[in-house]
Amino acid sequence: MRPLLQQELQGALGDEYTIDRELPRGGMSRVFLANENALGRKVVIKVLAPELAATLSVERFKREIMLAARLQHPHIVPLLHSGVASGSLYYTMPFVDGESLRDRMSRERQMSISDVSRILEEVASALGYAHEQGVVHRDMKPENVLFFHGQAVVLDFGIAKALSASANSDEQSGRITQRGMSLGTPVYIAPEQAAGDPDLDHRADIYALGIVTYEMLCGHPPFSGRSPQQVMAAHATQKPEPISRRRHDTPNELAAVVMRCLEKRPADRPSSAMEIARTISVTPLEGTRVVMPGGGAWRVPAWLPWAIAGIATLIAVALAVKLARTG
Repeated sequence: MRPLLQQELQGALGDEYTIDRELPRGGMSRVFLANENALGRKVVIKVLAPELAATLSVERFKREIMLAARLQHPHIVPLLHSGVASGSLYYTMPFVDGESLRDRMSRERQMSISDVSRILEEVASALGYAHEQGVVHRDMKPENVLFFHGQAVVLDFGIAKALSASANSDEQSGRITQRGMSLGTPVYIAPEQAAGDPDLDHRADIYALGIVTYEMLCGHPPFSGRSPQQVMAAHATQKPEPISRRRHDTPNELAAVVMRCLEKRPADRPSSAMEIARTISVTPLEGTRVVMPGGGAWRVPAWLPWAIAGIATLIAVALAVKLARTG
């Protein structure tokens, strides 16, 4: 089946949307920027490739999209609508005018500790909320994190599940798996997801979040290879090099959280993404780096200045009380 032309898509959508232009391609879909005429807002229309759409059950796909569309969270880009245009399945979401985490990582390589901890907390809170609603992302990667007014937002929740659940047969499901749609992206895939575990749960997202955070800190993911199969084999068999060896200034608390996410056994990872968000929110992850006369460096914990100030206040109060009594 030949690809759907932009003019054909516009004709099939009618007056509901006015297509502005095509955006860079996203995986197995074509992406268009459009105006939703009734509400006067910019939206993104993602149209699945015709050969992929032909293998799916339309009703099952739309049903899974409907479940994901119920998610309402400040760090989640919501799904708005799904449908069929000239035989091609599509879904829509609000247009986020901001760069992706992939763009930022390509520009900055290793990101600052404070930025990494903030992004980790925001994405973890989005995942935690979705998991509580019974929705697993299954394709957590830097391309699916955008920045809106400085805040991290996650998109494409539930799309991978919608594709795999709506496959018409085991054979068609296998074809989708070969394209990487139901498995996710090899660099960020959990061992149990690569193995096709039917009992896959939210802890696969936690593993992927650990890979993304590892890459933000170190400038590259823990595993790489010449082929997707080699990368997935590394996820299943190799232990990632500790973050402390690749980036020495990483706070121990942050490194420990990320390395727990990368455990091979789901039971050994944090029990929930909300647990990660809470840990990051209450843990002082960055102090002040003080250069010593001999050329070494000592990182002052973030709590130390507050502790010193508190002690100084207590001493001042004690002196004031003593002076008042002697006076």
